[in-house]
Amino acid sequence: MTPDDAVKLLASCAAFDNRQPSLIAARAWATSLKDLPLDQDCFDAVARFYGTPPKEAGQRLWIQPHDVRSWRDIIRKERLENFVYEGDPDETPKQYLANYRRQMDAVASGRVAGPTNAPALEGGPHPQVLRELEGIGRTVPAADEAVDEVKRSGPLGIECPVPACRAPIGRPCKSALRSRASKVIHPARRRAAKGEPVITESPEEIAQRRQAALAKLERIIEHQEAAREEASGE
Repeated sequence: MTPDDAVKLLASCAAFDNRQPSLIAARAWATSLKDLPLDQDCFDAVARFYGTPPKEAGQRLWIQPHDVRSWRDIIRKERLENFVYEGDPDETPKQYLANYRRQMDAVASGRVAGPTNAPALEGGPHPQVLRELEGIGRTVPAADEAVDEVKRSGPLGIECPVPACRAPIGRPCKSALRSRASKVIHPARRRAAKGEPVITESPEEIAQRRQAALAKLERIIEHQEAAREEASGE
């Protein structure tokens, strides 16, 4: 901005605040705003300043060079609110910077009208978002219903049909000799999980279970007798 430009800008200010422009004031304003051109945005900045109510009622408005700079920046930034760069995929970084600054200046100055609406995001939502959205609107089941809906594959997905066991869904079967859970899955439970007829125990399984129980009992008795003999020998 030159002193002659500052004279014109001060005349615009005087129309609002009745100041008396002088050559000294024009030179001072030109020095403060030497990096700004005298464009319509400068005049609009003066009008915006005096069109804004003061912070305190009855306060006299008196514009300064920094006010012109600040309001001019606000006016230009408002035009860039929805700015979208239109570039070339094959441009070099140097070309990108030059084109980007040129397009921004054209929109900020008002020579080129910027978009009135914010650009919309393109493409569909992320698959994870779609999966999360599927649950919206569904009725939350009660606690018992939620447990009933839990499905597991294999024998642990059903209750053990063996009367002496009746291990619930998800829990292993109970040992034949102890009531606590073991790693054994009863054959009847396996058959039931496959949809086969439920036979809790076949004669062969009963015989095997009895033999296993007797063998277990014999080992316990032998261990107890060995312990007594060892104790009596001492």
